[in-house]
Amino acid sequence: MTLIAAGAVVTSCGVHRPGWVETSAGRIIDVGAGAPPRAPDHGYADAIVVPGFVDIHVHGGGGASYTEPSADEIARAAAFHRRHGTTTTLASLVTAGPAELLTQVRALTAAARAGVIAGIHLEGPWLSAARCGAHDAGRLRDPDPVEIDALLDAADGTIRMVTVAPELPSGISAIRHLVAAGVVVAVGHTDGSYDQTRAALEAGATVGTHVFNAMRPLHHRDPGPAMALLEDPRATVELIADGVHVHDALLRHVVESAGPDRVALITDAMAAAGLPDGSFRLGALDVEVRDAIARVRGQSTIAGSTATMDRVFRAAVPNSASDAQLLAAAAMTATTPARAVGLSRVGSLAPGLAADLVVLGTDLDVVAVMADGELVVSLASAPGVATP
Repeated sequence: MTLIAAGAVVTSCGVHRPGWVETSAGRIIDVGAGAPPRAPDHGYADAIVVPGFVDIHVHGGGGASYTEPSADEIARAAAFHRRHGTTTTLASLVTAGPAELLTQVRALTAAARAGVIAGIHLEGPWLSAARCGAHDAGRLRDPDPVEIDALLDAADGTIRMVTVAPELPSGISAIRHLVAAGVVVAVGHTDGSYDQTRAALEAGATVGTHVFNAMRPLHHRDPGPAMALLEDPRATVELIADGVHVHDALLRHVVESAGPDRVALITDAMAAAGLPDGSFRLGALDVEVRDAIARVRGQSTIAGSTATMDRVFRAAVPNSASDAQLLAAAAMTATTPARAVGLSRVGSLAPGLAADLVVLGTDLDVVAVMADGELVVSLASAPGVATP
């Protein structure tokens, strides 16, 4: 058993100041407020313990990409983000040809079976050419039930989420097909109307892929997909809180109006995350990173991000780290995304759930990370740390 004590512990019920978490065999067995029941194995007097981050939309990081069908490459990307607090990852794939996509899915399925990732997110290829963003427009296609079934069969239950543009000729039927197969469907990379997005929600879609980005913009006579997603209480909306994709004022407005229980903060990170500016690849496209902003080479189109989930968490706690802010940030970086894609054993600090947590210092920087009960990051020299 391992007992962790800290200046604050953020649970779904409230913030314990001070608090403690006890784990055993990869699970949380108890969480409490006040002094711990015995001498802690790890003490973080000046730190905050939050649930391990759940990133449901990420393409890579640390120079590695989930689009590469290599076990080492996949593990390297996951390990990079784990050092930044992401203990649960849905690996996102961009648009590719049928054979290449199948190969990528098989590689990620093996990684999911090995526990490296929690599942797969197909962001393409069933997207709008008009709103393709950093996807290869030449490889976009209408959903084909034969291809869908081939991918689902190859994934053997590891495809958890698929992004679809509902205005495609077979868009709504594909949404119904995927939902019937137990897959979460997200509306995104869409030039669809408000009504078409409403039809997608009625067909079973429950997530909005990086809302506002790569979709028809909101207009007072043409509210578009963002409005349909934001006003529907069944929908969870992804936001890329990197200070680039969405203005901070809009981020605050969405959180205040929709509530933290409906907002999933994501990185949408690509291989460039954690590296200096330079040239990279995202699927079939060349990407240039300048001033930490990734763009398709020769275009103004943003190509994913260079963010990590600890940075995203800090964006959600802009001021004094009040209890209300910490509760909201923990919900949006862990509880809400986990619930959105049906991951029931992660996302909060509660008995019976996976022992996944992040210890954040006074500047909300990562001090320690525990995944499945194992400390995978531990900075023993950090202020307020006492480890017997």
